[in-house]
Formats: sequence, C-alpha cells, structure tokens
Amino acid sequence: VQLQASGGGQVQVGDSLRLSCAITGLTSTGYHMGWFRQVPGKDRELVASIIWSGRFTTYADSVKGRFTISRDMAKNTMYLQMNSLKPEDTAVYHCAALRIRSVQYYYQRPENYEFWGRGTQVTVSS
Repeated sequence: VQLQASGGGQVQVGDSLRLSCAITGLTSTGYHMGWFRQVPGKDRELVASIIWSGRFTTYADSVKGRFTISRDMAKNTMYLQMNSLKPEDTAVYHCAALRIRSVQYYYQRPENYEFWGRGTQVTVSS
C-alpha cells in the first residue's frame, strides 16, 4: 500500500484547505485510515480517521466542527477538509493506513498504522 498526501500550503487564520491522500495497492476494504499531524518536538497526533469501507469517523477534540474526513473509494482517495484554520493547526500532515486484522484494534495509536505517506506541510499565519 502506498499513500501520497498533497494539498498543504501556507494560509491565513480562518482560511480553508483540503488535503488529499492518493492511495494505491489496497488489497481489500479492511483498512482504517487516518490523518495525523506532527510538529517538531511533539508526538504525532491523530487528527481524524475513517474506516475505508464504512462511515465511522473520529476527530480530535481540537478539530471537531472544523475538519471533515472523507474518502472516495472509486478514486482511492481520502480527503481532509480543514476550515477555520488556526495557527495551532500548523504541522506536517500525514495520511496512514491500518490493516484491520481483528475486531478490536487501537486506531488511536500511530504505531499500529503499517503504511504511511510522505507528509504535506500546512502553515497557518496570523
């Protein structure tokens, strides 16, 4: 599985951006997909996630109501629509895929994601 994130950039406070994650090599629909972000000196943070074959989504409290995760299975692409951006949203954003192997799994943990794309930088200026 290969993932490629794109769509980052430098914007002003209150602006919007849409990140895309192009995915190739999925061998089934049993994946949990995530958008993570990381700033230097801090742990990688799960921003939003979605089950590839379903509609179950999760969001970090810091982005609820502002970010929306979605996916287009026909295009093998995942998106992160980011509205009302704040300076604290500044980070490198990565998309990642976790292969679901059991009923119970911990999608919150970045170490459980097997596949990662190169990040895309998002910078929000005040």
